[in-house]
Amino acid sequence: MIDIKLIRENPQLVKENIKKKFQTDKLKLVDEIKKKDEEWRKLKQEADNLRAERNSISKEISEKKKEGKNADALLKKAKKIPEEIEELESKMNAEEQKISEMLGKIPNLMHDSVPKGKDSKENVELEKIGKPKKFDFPIKNHAELGEELGVLDFDASAKTSGNGFYYMQGDLALMNQALIKFATDTMVAKKYEYIETPLLVRSSVINNVTDLHDQKNQIYKIEGEDLYLIGTSEHSLIGRYIDTIIPESKLPIKQTSYSMCFRKEIGSHGIDEKGLFRTHQFNKIEMITICKPEESMKHYEEMKGITVEIFKALGIPIRVLAISSGDLGDLKHIQVDIEAWSPRKQEYFEVGSCSNLTEAQARKLKIRVDGRGQRYTPHTLNNTAIATSRALVAIMENYQNKDGSIDIPKVLVPYMHGKTKIEKKKK
Repeated sequence: MIDIKLIRENPQLVKENIKKKFQTDKLKLVDEIKKKDEEWRKLKQEADNLRAERNSISKEISEKKKEGKNADALLKKAKKIPEEIEELESKMNAEEQKISEMLGKIPNLMHDSVPKGKDSKENVELEKIGKPKKFDFPIKNHAELGEELGVLDFDASAKTSGNGFYYMQGDLALMNQALIKFATDTMVAKKYEYIETPLLVRSSVINNVTDLHDQKNQIYKIEGEDLYLIGTSEHSLIGRYIDTIIPESKLPIKQTSYSMCFRKEIGSHGIDEKGLFRTHQFNKIEMITICKPEESMKHYEEMKGITVEIFKALGIPIRVLAISSGDLGDLKHIQVDIEAWSPRKQEYFEVGSCSNLTEAQARKLKIRVDGRGQRYTPHTLNNTAIATSRALVAIMENYQNKDGSIDIPKVLVPYMHGKTKIEKKKK
């Protein structure tokens, strides 16, 4: 949510930003918000005038009583003022609610470097890291490899839970845990505090960390309760600070969390009938930062670099993709995706995403900082350090051997009890 001051002081800037996002249907909202804000400020001025009048009358009543004069007329007048103020405040609250709802539809101001484009087809490649390996045998997909090795079972999970779930076992399950431990160790070494969060949060959090599209297509609601399964631990990490005043001395707050994540995955992409790429349940290590506004781009570069570092250490070829204006979520100031190379498809696929949301998310959550002689809204950022299911897909494809075995990346061997390869169990 943007600051109302932007629309008061520079509505044209807000409109130009909307145009860059190809959301011209929202241009009229800027004028509507400006008009509503003017009405709200007029009501506020009336209420302030009444309060001043009440104070003046109270002083006048006190003086008349001291002089022994009759103050009945003033008392009668003073009695009506609280009712008039209450009526004005009721109208103000109604207007404020309408303004807030409309502000929530206005996209955050984008960073100057965000490439202009209508959709994901116009995202821009910033850099490639690592050289794809050449194979001299037909490459198998990860689901086929996993079933042949006896480490993935999609048929059983289809019976117990439906499509979009899986049973993972043996050395692949151990490698999943190795990824979690390796990434967690990396994050802690970078001074991110490790947190274990609730996996369910209330609507007051979900409504302010996701948009309506995500809620409808991604978020699971618990029937009959005001609870939702998290789609990422970012929801509960940042949600923890809802309606909180943070002393500036505590900034920056840098946290990381491993959690199970849950998503409906309704929409054009659908889910994998067999596979780990797009599922209803998966493992992810997320990171958030709450910081001073002038430091947020520095933290953005640091967070982006951590995911790059993790995949470089794993030996997976990757690329960094700048998300275009039309593909950028409305809360986001800037975003990059980290994509891993698929030797089977001969293309890159998303394995991580890093975003700077500047004030937009913190404003919605009413997170404030006490410092510099005032209270101000901090900037928030989030980044996927690693989604292990997608990292496993990348490892299984890039590290497969002709005999169907899978080499274990060297950096994970210490977490795998010394094992260097995933092979089919001998009977």
